[in-house]
Amino acid sequence: MSRTSPAPRGRLLRLAAACAVLLALVGYLIAHFMTAGPEAPRCTASAGGRDFSLDPEQAANASTIEAVGSARRLPERAVTIALATAAQESGLRNVRHGDRDSVGLFQQRPSQGWGTAAQIIDPVYSAGKFYDDLVEVDGYERLPLTVAAQKVQHSAFPEAYEKHAADAGLLAAALTGRPAASFTCTTSPADGKPGSASAVRAKLRTDFGTGLRPVVGSGSGEAACTVTVPVKGGGESAESQRRGRELARWAVAHAQELRIAGVSFGGREWTSAHSGDGWRKSADAASTDVRIATAQ
Repeated sequence: MSRTSPAPRGRLLRLAAACAVLLALVGYLIAHFMTAGPEAPRCTASAGGRDFSLDPEQAANASTIEAVGSARRLPERAVTIALATAAQESGLRNVRHGDRDSVGLFQQRPSQGWGTAAQIIDPVYSAGKFYDDLVEVDGYERLPLTVAAQKVQHSAFPEAYEKHAADAGLLAAALTGRPAASFTCTTSPADGKPGSASAVRAKLRTDFGTGLRPVVGSGSGEAACTVTVPVKGGGESAESQRRGRELARWAVAHAQELRIAGVSFGGREWTSAHSGDGWRKSADAASTDVRIATAQ
């Protein structure tokens, strides 16, 4: 009659240790999923099977840079060069510090005649100053991006702009309203703070220029929280369709900052409540204006 020998003491200890590690891992995963908050808001430009992702602060700055170029009727190439430059200089963040006295999106220096620090820290001003110098570069549209950017910036690292060229081109295509590109953002859960239609209107005119005629809804309640932006041409031509998408995507890029709850144009709508779904079909397909609703 045979007997089974008891397991060696070392094997039992290793088994106990493995069980303890497994239980600790299970406990960590449970705690992680129980306490993890929602994913951070992100914005995404897409075209040709490629995506470029950035956070709401970067998206808002990028859309302002695009809007300033649009107000000056500059080509998409100019916007691409500006976006690549700001991406390299500041990461598309309106920083208040830098090398020596450099500040702002383009790291412009007051001591080099770009303006005062207070002026340069204004994204509309700094983008405008960049475009002022860019358009003075002979044939800038045909130059390699890094060459055109360097002729404005006079950087110690001129080749660095090139690494942002592809992403900047994708972002410019999306923000200028090109039909083959798309742009959307997710937003964080509402915290109950209302937005201001008047603030949206003011920001639109600051970024795109006073020639834009956004109208704040009259009356009270929901109507007073809506901004309507008429699109020249009624959205019937390809150019007016592009313009409508440009304005609508600007609003989505600024949704977190301006507490925008919904944007609609051309039979499509984006809402903060369903921002993860991107753009969806709108019931108001007949509208040829861009409509922006703020949180209430």
